[in-house]
Amino acid sequence: MSEALNIIKDPTLTYRQELVGLARLGESTDTTLRYSDEYYAAKAKGALCDLNEGVMPFRPRYICPDYELLFSKGCEFLQLDPPRDLLEAVNALEIFYCHVPSITTYPVYLGDLDKLLEPFVLRENRDYAKKVLRLFLRSIDRIQTDSFVHADIGPEDSVTGRLLLELTEEMQLAVPNLTLRYDPDLTSDDFALACVRCMLKTAKPSFANHRMFVREWGERYAIASCYNGLMIGGGGYTLPRMRLYECALDAKDPDDFITRVLPRYVDLQLEYMDKRVKFIVEESSFFKTNFLVTEGFVHRELFIGMFGVVGLAECCNQLLGITDKRHGFGMNEAATKLGRRIMDAIERQVSAHTAPYCDAFDHHYRLHAQVGIDTDGMDDSPGTRIPIGAEPTMLEQLEVNEQFHPYFPTGTGDIFKFEETWLKTPEAVLPIIKGSLARGLRYFSGYLENNDVVRVTGYLVKKSEIEKLRQKKQSLNQVTLYGKGAQDGGHALDRRVQTYAGAGQ
Repeated sequence: MSEALNIIKDPTLTYRQELVGLARLGESTDTTLRYSDEYYAAKAKGALCDLNEGVMPFRPRYICPDYELLFSKGCEFLQLDPPRDLLEAVNALEIFYCHVPSITTYPVYLGDLDKLLEPFVLRENRDYAKKVLRLFLRSIDRIQTDSFVHADIGPEDSVTGRLLLELTEEMQLAVPNLTLRYDPDLTSDDFALACVRCMLKTAKPSFANHRMFVREWGERYAIASCYNGLMIGGGGYTLPRMRLYECALDAKDPDDFITRVLPRYVDLQLEYMDKRVKFIVEESSFFKTNFLVTEGFVHRELFIGMFGVVGLAECCNQLLGITDKRHGFGMNEAATKLGRRIMDAIERQVSAHTAPYCDAFDHHYRLHAQVGIDTDGMDDSPGTRIPIGAEPTMLEQLEVNEQFHPYFPTGTGDIFKFEETWLKTPEAVLPIIKGSLARGLRYFSGYLENNDVVRVTGYLVKKSEIEKLRQKKQSLNQVTLYGKGAQDGGHALDRRVQTYAGAGQ
């Protein structure tokens, strides 16, 4: 009851945020779904984390509806006909979004907005189309008030894509998150440069390696939430994570960690995932009665479990006795090499496991580099990133990132904070992105150091909204609290500034 009172007395929470907080409290205190004593011991010591998914799951964590189906046949449950013009199209989406659940309670995937809306935009006067899209984006920011809400554009240039970029710069909104699906054979340099300029000014869009995602998922994939790769018409059942630094505290040395400690924790997380997935499919009503399933907007066969890891850098430094992170993972070849050994071991064990209800993925889970949460502090850097405060130059950092991004089909990424001079020469940024994606980088994000809208670990917040929380005022964006915690505990906004002294810095 004290936890509930803390929620309803918190002056920084809006009514909706209080409601969500109370619901999560209820979900987390149920005892329906039980695990082994060894799992609970690992969770209690912080080696394993369920990312507040609760113990009575009633929906998958992430859902990526087929919005093209909405436009082609409408929705019987919501009494929506296929849209005939731009106004009807955005109205249908606004209504539909309110009925797409997720772990955040908000839709984590809004669709490939340029492809969805382009036929309607092309029929309208450009100024009128821009006005409608402006109102559409404003409604998303005010109604879907969580910057894990995510939309995609590209890889091809389009009128709608250009309008969305223009409006993103003009409106300076933290919601929705945005990704360009980038392929140099399909994305013109002119359009890519427009995306670079927008990214620098607004922290979006990020650049996703379209070729890599297509190889792993096929053409119909979505980038959702922070940077999660999933199937359109499917989603992610669950995303727990191993906190690798805390796991490493049990090991005598690197070999002991890889041969004895790590396999035990991997098995425990797989136990958690199997039981959760089975409960969602077999016990909860979502896949039996939800209109998204019964009308074909999502299919159970296209959902997958996401095996998350966090804190690889600190894990490697701990195992090698490195106390100064500036000389550790990412700056130390032995630590980086150990990181690859650890990821190889995790990948082998997870790939050998037969996962329930992952039909489209040969009954296997896929790895995810989790971005961290606001309470992590400095012990667990997001995924496989180099710790903040220890970053080398951008090109050196990218060379490390490129070694680890291929492990994570369900998502990983890195973030670069640029000095203001880069905005004058965005053509200096594009070759860096293009080259790193060609060498194996999965996802690239950036922003200017003096922006109000910034990228924290994968999601977006406004620094001005964080300041509101410091003054005990409310912020409409549900994740501003996470951004404040990530900055206070992990200095998430203090990453190295990439100064303009040539493209290598």
